[in-house]
Amino acid sequence: MSLLPLDEAQRRLLEGTHRLPTEDVPLDAAHGRYLANDVVAKRNQPAADLSAMDGYAMLAGDDGGPWTVIGESAAGHPFGGSLARGQCVRISTGALLPTGASAILIQENAGRKGDVVTLAGGDGPSADLVRRRAFDFAQGDTVLVAGSRVDAPQLALARMAGHRSLAVGKRPALAVIDCGDELSDAASLPDHRIPATNGSMVQTMCAPLARDARRIGPVADSMDALLGALAETADADVIVTSGGASVGDHDLVRPALERWGAELGFWRVAIKPGKPLLIARRGATTLVGLPGNPASAYVTAFLFVLPLLRHLAGASDAFPRAVQLSLGEPLPETGVRAELFRARLHNGYAVPIAQRDSSALQALAAADLLIHRPVGAEAAAAGELVSAYLIQNGGIA
Repeated sequence: MSLLPLDEAQRRLLEGTHRLPTEDVPLDAAHGRYLANDVVAKRNQPAADLSAMDGYAMLAGDDGGPWTVIGESAAGHPFGGSLARGQCVRISTGALLPTGASAILIQENAGRKGDVVTLAGGDGPSADLVRRRAFDFAQGDTVLVAGSRVDAPQLALARMAGHRSLAVGKRPALAVIDCGDELSDAASLPDHRIPATNGSMVQTMCAPLARDARRIGPVADSMDALLGALAETADADVIVTSGGASVGDHDLVRPALERWGAELGFWRVAIKPGKPLLIARRGATTLVGLPGNPASAYVTAFLFVLPLLRHLAGASDAFPRAVQLSLGEPLPETGVRAELFRARLHNGYAVPIAQRDSSALQALAAADLLIHRPVGAEAAAAGELVSAYLIQNGGIA
């Protein structure tokens, strides 16, 4: 079976999948979720003209002064009367303008003795210091679009627009299966065993996108053990296995999936690290077989598992977005596979990490970026622009 190009593999990953149903949740519970519908403003913001500065409110064009102070408008405590020429109202930032007022003299440019205000230097009253009614948004405006992620600013915007709940996509249930006779959760291990790390790493990466993220294993390299783990996780929307997806004598994930009744979508992708990635489906469940080396597991989870979870939860833009950065050090040419280089972000430059073995966790833990070099790319010199994924937040800005 030939290697599948990365963009084709990502396209096929989502083929045949269906977004999960939607649900209404209280506003504060919508953080990190994806909107099922556009959010339309129920009110104007601001609802009336407001002052953008502390100072004095007065009629536009009433520039010379002096002005007589006839009251005060504070945030939450508006002035109830109206203004005539030669009059002003003391006003605070965010307070409603009195009836008739349309300009602000900022406090720094005002001199006051008793109830008389004069221009004390600088600019006079300005209409530019008024926050006009509905300048941010008007009732009926679409303020957030379906498929977008709800983070803290979006929560604030929805609340300001008059909403107390939002319709969002349900989060998928996830199960992660650690595979391998060499793996153990024990604190003290003989030399032929290693700590099981991939399952917890992938579970931690994915937990914010899942309503339930279970980890099973380590599971032995036997058909019965794998079939038992698959049966235990059959109710998950997404099952991720780590290890056992290559072509060795003990790599049993693919035959176990076939025996379990899953249909192979594709296997082996033209990327480095991460070539032995496997995608299969059984009913509404998608199964992602990750490689066993930690860097390979991380890269493929970043490029495939996280986007799959976002897509199922209703994201309109599920895949990570690359940014353009200048290289801090040169990179070699690539061959028949696209390469994802672990790198640090230093003074605005993408600096490749020298250690590139796919089993090296220290290099992975030090990385801020994955530099993406396409198939057949020429060697890149220091200072050249390259595409890179910021790996914090799963690559979603």
